[in-house]
This record gives sequence, C-alpha cells and structure tokens, in this order.
Amino acid sequence: MMLDDNAICQAALETFGKELQVTMAIEEMSELTKELCKNSRGQENTTHIAEEIADVQIMLQQMVMLFDCAGQVETFCRYKLERLVGRIEEVRR
Repeated sequence: MMLDDNAICQAALETFGKELQVTMAIEEMSELTKELCKNSRGQENTTHIAEEIADVQIMLQQMVMLFDCAGQVETFCRYKLERLVGRIEEVRR
C-alpha cells in the first residue's frame, strides 16, 4: 500500500509527536543553512543543498499540518509574493 505525502507526514507526527518533529524541523533548517553557507564560501554542493531543501520541505509540510495553518500560510505566501513583485519593479525602474 502506497501512502500519499500527507498520510506519511501525519503518520510521522503521530508516531514521533509534536515536540520531536518541531525539533527535527529546526534541525533540518539548520542543515540547509549550513549547506548554503558552504556554497557561499565557494563549495560546489548543489546535491547536498537539494537534499536539505527536500528535508525542509517535508518538515514544513508537517508543521503546516501540526499547526493547522494551511490557509494562513497560503494567504501569507500570496501577500509576500505580491510584495516581492513590487520590490522587483522598484529596483528595475
């Protein structure tokens, strides 16, 4: 039986619990930060960056589920992307 992404994330939350998964999200974001810093110092580590992005995306999906905030996240994403468009246009003038 194949589980979908949400089912897997829900199973992780139920199995490991809120506290551990929040800590894991923080850890995964830290690992991505570390790889991005290495890259900015000239290390070619795109594969490691991609792996850490995947880990962070999975943990973010769990955080959205855990905090039941999908609608709010979507609203903030739209707002912030619209704001970014304005900033881009301002710089390009």
